Amino acid sequence: MALDTRTARKPSMTRTFWGSTLGKKTVMAVSGLIMLGYLVAHMFGNLKIFFGPEEFNAYGHWLRTMGAPVLHYSWALWLVRIVLLAAVAGHAVSAYQLSRRDIRARPTAYVHKRPRASYATRTMRWGGIILTLFIVWHILDLTTGHAHPGGFQEGHPYQNVVDTFSTWYGNTVYIAAVLALGLHVRHGFWSAAQTLGAGSAARDRALKTLANLLALALTAGFVSVPVAVMTGLVS
Repeated sequence: MALDTRTARKPSMTRTFWGSTLGKKTVMAVSGLIMLGYLVAHMFGNLKIFFGPEEFNAYGHWLRTMGAPVLHYSWALWLVRIVLLAAVAGHAVSAYQLSRRDIRARPTAYVHKRPRASYATRTMRWGGIILTLFIVWHILDLTTGHAHPGGFQEGHPYQNVVDTFSTWYGNTVYIAAVLALGLHVRHGFWSAAQTLGAGSAARDRALKTLANLLALALTAGFVSVPVAVMTGLVS
């Protein structure tokens, strides 16, 4: 019988990295920071609504023409969307697989009925589900217009935003999602910093303070728009 001299193929570095717990946590951390950067930029863009319809509509138009004349109409915006979609997918898949791995690692039920996951972990899981559902609604409302109240006006984002936040359900859904976002950012930013090695015993308090400030600023910035519409400051 001939001996099989073939050697087993070693898994690639990418596969080894993705298969490890540290790799999945790193993907979660990096994708989370990408989304955080987008959220900060998105919040500042939203605040332009306080400068009136002309400036806000001009900002909406610029989003589709940025990169011109090198890039065609909306190409840069679609590149941002693709990167963001990849970050969301990587974040969600990593979170799910880490959760399943954690469950498999502890198959025996606790003798005492105490929660398996911490308060922060449960908040992150449910917050992620709430934010995923919100993103779908938000896109259908203010991007495609399929779930928009009244008549969606292409190229008139100012009026579309006012229409949405002139309804009780638009305000309720948006504010609930933003509160979930604040809690998600509060724990997620600190966790990402720890995963990427930015944290230490000396920096832990500073990182937690920065996470709290980021969460508070994002929550206040996003909530200010529906509140302004509800109070008549923006109309």
